[in-house]
Amino acid sequence: MQDITVRVADPERDAERLLEIYSPYVEKTAISFEMETPTLEEFRQRMEHTLCRYPYLVAEQEGRIVGYAYAGPFKEREAYDHAVETSIYLDSTCRHQGIGKRLYAALERSLSLMNVLNLNACIGVPEEGESLPFLDNNSCDFHAHLGYRLVGRFHQCGYKFGTWVDMVWMEKMIGDHRDTPAPFLPFPEVRDRLGIL
Repeated sequence: MQDITVRVADPERDAERLLEIYSPYVEKTAISFEMETPTLEEFRQRMEHTLCRYPYLVAEQEGRIVGYAYAGPFKEREAYDHAVETSIYLDSTCRHQGIGKRLYAALERSLSLMNVLNLNACIGVPEEGESLPFLDNNSCDFHAHLGYRLVGRFHQCGYKFGTWVDMVWMEKMIGDHRDTPAPFLPFPEVRDRLGIL
């Protein structure tokens, strides 16, 4: 595998390329439950909004972005500050090269500095026993390989391409749950301590 560089996303510079990576997930798969690809401006605004509080990282290979990962709130209420939802998208030509693992490692390092303890992934999956051309179990397998465990399954909760699909939640703990946790620190406060970005 050629060298991969992970850095913080720049909404102005990176949004167009990230939208190119994301669009096939919307248009051709049920990995994303969005029905229409967002506009470039909407996508850029989403990135900016995320970066106000959470990490949004890109992986580059020979100067070209080949994937991205970010975190967002698990739930909006303050009591959930130590839990996040993680997301990752890779260029379809760059899977199974260790890029996702590198991105998630950097994301975890960022979140750990922020005193986040629980990582949660919401994943679309085929109904049990089903095989679909636009959805498989690869994302579940990827997360399990990185230490996430299945905590729940919601049946027929998504409808895309004329088919009902299930959704699962997986979680990973990256810190100890003390009686009094360290305070949540927004990503801009810890960004300079990452060193790689």
